[in-house]
Amino acid sequence: MTFKTREGDTHLTAYGAYVNGTMCAGSSGEVLEVLSPSDGKAFATIPRCTGADVGRAVKVARQAYQADSWAALTAAERGRMLLRLADLIRDYHEELAALEARDTGKPVSQARADAAAAARYFEFYGGGADKIGGETIPAANGFLAVTLREPHGVVGAVIPWNYPLQIFSRVAGAALAMGNALVIKPAEHACLSVLRLAELATEAGIPDGILNVVTGFGDEVGAALAHHPGIDFLTFTGSPQVGTLIQAAAARNHIGCTLELGGKSPQILFEDADLDQALPVVRNAIIQNGGQTCSAGSRVLVHQPIYDEVVERLRNKFRALVTGPHDKDLDIGPLINAAQARRVSAFCERAKSEGIPLIAEGSIAPDAPKDGFYTTAKIYGPVPPNSALAQEEVFGPVLAVIPFRDEAEAVHIANDTPYGLVAGVWTRDGARGLRVARQIRSGQVFINAYGAGGGVELPFGGVKKSGHGREKGFEALREFSVLKTLIINHG
Repeated sequence: MTFKTREGDTHLTAYGAYVNGTMCAGSSGEVLEVLSPSDGKAFATIPRCTGADVGRAVKVARQAYQADSWAALTAAERGRMLLRLADLIRDYHEELAALEARDTGKPVSQARADAAAAARYFEFYGGGADKIGGETIPAANGFLAVTLREPHGVVGAVIPWNYPLQIFSRVAGAALAMGNALVIKPAEHACLSVLRLAELATEAGIPDGILNVVTGFGDEVGAALAHHPGIDFLTFTGSPQVGTLIQAAAARNHIGCTLELGGKSPQILFEDADLDQALPVVRNAIIQNGGQTCSAGSRVLVHQPIYDEVVERLRNKFRALVTGPHDKDLDIGPLINAAQARRVSAFCERAKSEGIPLIAEGSIAPDAPKDGFYTTAKIYGPVPPNSALAQEEVFGPVLAVIPFRDEAEAVHIANDTPYGLVAGVWTRDGARGLRVARQIRSGQVFINAYGAGGGVELPFGGVKKSGHGREKGFEALREFSVLKTLIINHG
C-alpha cells in the first residue's frame, strides 16, 4: 500500500479517502492527525473530507451501481468476488492486525482475531450471495404471485472506532452480496484498516465506485452522508444519541435504516451455575477491547447464596489484569482517546461519591507510555440497580456486580435498563435457563455461554434503546434488500 507523506512532516504517513477505486485527498486539502492510543502521538493523517466529498462519492456510487459491470453480475459472480476478498484478508492478516492494533490500541492478539473475523464475514456472505431469494404466494385462480429480493441501491454506512475491521466487513459483506453500492464513513479515530480493506476489495475484483470510503468528522461527513438524498438506505453503529439523528435523517428522505446502538448487557449467575465455566467468561466479556464493546457484559447479576464466593473469585481475577500498550499484548490495551478515558474515569468517580464499594482493580504496566490513554479494570459491588453504573453504558473495563434474591427479581433487574442487546443466563437447570431467556428483552440471549455478539452466522441487533434491525447471518441480507412482489395473470 503506497501513500504520500505530508510535505514538511516526514514521520506522518498520509492516507487518502477511497473513492472510485483510488486513494484521493479531500476537497478541502485539510487533514486530521491519527493518534496512537498507546502513546498519544500522531503517526498518520487522514483527509478532513467535506459534504462536497460525500456528494462526489455518492454520485460515483450511483453511476457504478447502474453500470453494466455491476448490475449485470449474477449473485454467484458477486459471491466469488467476496470469497476472493476473504482470501486476500487472510493473505494480509498480519498487516491488517498490526494496523488495527496501532490505530485502536487493542492488544495485537485481539486485532488478529478481528482480522480473522473480517475474512469470515466475506467468506460467509460470499457463500450466501446466491442462496437468498423470494417465495411463491398462493393467489386466486389464474394468478401467480412471487416475491423477489432486490438491492436498495446506494447504501450509506457510518461505522464506529471500536471494531473497524469487523464492522466494516459485516456491513460491506452483506450489502455487496445483495448487489448494493456503498459509501462508508468510518470513525475519524480509527479508519486505517477500513481504507486498506477498501483497497483489497478492488484487488478482489469489486468494480471501481461500488465501495467508497470518506473520512473526517461525524458532524461534518457523517451528517452529510446521512442527509444526502442520493442514499437509498442507512446503517449505523454507535451511540443512541447519534442514532436518533441518523434515524431522523433517514425519515426526511423516506428511507430505511438499521441501527445498532449499544447495550448494558447482563449476565445472570444462579446458585447452581458452574462458576469454573462462567467466571472466566464474565471477566473476558467486560475486558475485551478494553470494555469498548456494544455487547460487553457490563452487569453481572448474582444469586445471593453465591454472592460472596463470586465476588471473592472475581476479585482475584481483576487484581491480576494488566493494562498496557497494544504491542505488549497484555490483558487490556488503552482506551481509544483522552475523551473516552475521561468518560470512564467520571463514571468511577461518581460511583465513589455514591459510596458504591470498589471490589478490586487491575494495574497499568510500569513501562506504559505516560501519554497513553490508559485505565485499570475495575469491579464494583454491590451496585444499586438504579445507579448510573448499572444503567448507563460506560464503554470501559468496568463491571457492576448486582445481587438478586430470586428468579423474578433477576428478570426484573435484567430488563430494567433502557437497553436490550445481549444477555447471558448461567444455570444447570435447563428449564429455568429457557424460562428466564424467554423473559429477557434482548436481541440475543446466551445460556451457559456469552459470545459478546456471537458468531458471523447469528443475527445480531437490539430492542429498546439498543436499536432496531438485524446484522449478521442471513437476516443481514434481508436488511440490505427490498422485497418486490410480482403478480402475473396467466388466465
